Amino acid sequence: MTDRVALYIGDTLTLKNAIDLVEYADECGFEAVWQAENRLAIDAIVPMAAYATRTLKIKIGAGVINPWTRNAALIGATLSALDQLAPGRILCGIGAWSEPLAASIGISRGKPLLAIRETVTAVRDLLAGKTLTVRGEVVNLTEFALPGNRTGSHTVPLYIGATGTTLLALAGEIADGALLNYLVSPAYTAEAMTAIDAGARVGGRSIDAIDRPQLIMVSLNADRKKALDTARRLVAQYIGAQPAIMAASGIDPALITEIGAIFAWSPTDDQMDRAIALVPDDVVQLVTAAGTADEVRAKVREFVASGCTCPVLYPIGDDVRAVIDAFARGYSS
Repeated sequence: MTDRVALYIGDTLTLKNAIDLVEYADECGFEAVWQAENRLAIDAIVPMAAYATRTLKIKIGAGVINPWTRNAALIGATLSALDQLAPGRILCGIGAWSEPLAASIGISRGKPLLAIRETVTAVRDLLAGKTLTVRGEVVNLTEFALPGNRTGSHTVPLYIGATGTTLLALAGEIADGALLNYLVSPAYTAEAMTAIDAGARVGGRSIDAIDRPQLIMVSLNADRKKALDTARRLVAQYIGAQPAIMAASGIDPALITEIGAIFAWSPTDDQMDRAIALVPDDVVQLVTAAGTADEVRAKVREFVASGCTCPVLYPIGDDVRAVIDAFARGYSS
């Protein structure tokens, strides 16, 4: 395989099925797998440990965890333990999480930018073997070091999961990489590079020093209509839930307004059907890689041309292996 490519595992698969798919991706030469946690349907760490024991080369990332349900000391200890299972293969994405989920389990996400800055900085220092005393807004440590930290001369790369410009800039400033979100357009990705570059300059670095993997929702089917219809539902949901991001991706404001007028946080089946019916094919293909194998590969190339350094494929159809097969030999040709 000539091109970097990774796999994203969501939270709809059973763990056994996910392990089988990650093993297959490893055999097919995929660079990495990123494990979802955001909706708390499954945590990221248990699957990561399972993947580590069943694979040989593929890197294994948390995509993403947050600094509230796990504090910096626990994140450091967890990454140190995972690194023992797969030395040099663990990646960690840390993000700002989301509402209303956080509030529903009693988590207050105050000052998310500061929380992520403090956590990334502390975790990196802990993994480097430092003893820390920190009095921050979120991170509070007293003469703390990781007992038994065994990461050795290498460390665990820390990524910031980001969609908005402030977090993208923070990733450029302090992180090893920015894990970019899905359901955005290539034009949005190109704009994200500007924010990452600005942050990198603040940190005295070049954007070339910042890895920039991006989640890309993939709906692949030899029947083009089926592929687009599978993706259409998720696009409609996202337009209703994230209108600002959809507007920044170039979607017609009139369509966003029309879907927003009928959409609720937990839409009824009727509301969902009405919203889906409004989403045209060109909008689906703007923010997803949907269609035949050739169309999907072409769309992925658009994101790479816009600044993504490693596509992280998020299959949403029934046949995840078909997506892996479509990219097992790269996507340049």
